[in-house]
This record gives sequence, C-alpha cells and structure tokens, in this order.
Amino acid sequence: MKLTFEFIIMSAKIAGMTDNFKPASLADWHKAAAKSAPGGDVEALNWHTPDGITVKPLYTAADVAGLPHTDTLPGFEPFIRGPQATMYAVRPWTIRQYAGFSTAEPDPARQGQREHDDERRRAAGTGRLRGGG
Repeated sequence: MKLTFEFIIMSAKIAGMTDNFKPASLADWHKAAAKSAPGGDVEALNWHTPDGITVKPLYTAADVAGLPHTDTLPGFEPFIRGPQATMYAVRPWTIRQYAGFSTAEPDPARQGQREHDDERRRAAGTGRLRGGG
C-alpha cells in the first residue's frame, strides 16, 4: 500500500507524542474485545448486512493486503472512491423519513417545496418522498 505525503507528515508529528505508549498487538485487542463481547465471544460482534456481507468489528491492513486499487484517491480513475475529490464534504446532505401523518399519495406541491429548500441550501442529496405528510 502506498503512503501519501500527508500520512507521512502526520505520522512524523504523532511519533513524538506516542513514544511512551506501549505497542498493542492483535491478541491484546482480542482479549480486550472479549470483555465486552456477548459471552466473551468476539465472533459474536460480527454483523451481517441485508446483502449477507459479514462486517467485522475490527479491520487491519492484513484485511486489505492484495486488494486492487487500495491506493487510489477520490475523484480520480478508476473512481473506486467516488467521482468527486471531496465527495461533497462541504455540502450538506438532507435525510428524510416518511412518518405517516398523512396519506401515502404523492403531493407535488410539497415535493416541489422540498426540492426548492434543498436547492436553496445547496444540498448534495435530496429525499424523494411519497406522501403529503
């Protein structure tokens, strides 16, 4: 995995602050995690996405060793990390949830107002809701 210039500089700055820290191993983490894991079983901390992908509680460099494109940057080919360099970090996102205080019928007037509000705030993402509530 390639190291970026920023990472090297950051590491150099932190190095002086971490000289007194005891290095921790994966075994140390496993022992500490077992204390809060259900029944002491660290494997029980895994969870599954709706697509059946197992998500572990800890990932290390070993998990990405050999994976292609791990040294890419957002905004550059092959766009694995997205098409924008900042991925809209400076633009607000809006998230909405239909609460059900009205019907589920579309209400173009309310949707138009939502879109206007989002444009005014320069939101990068908008919720497309069905319903008048």
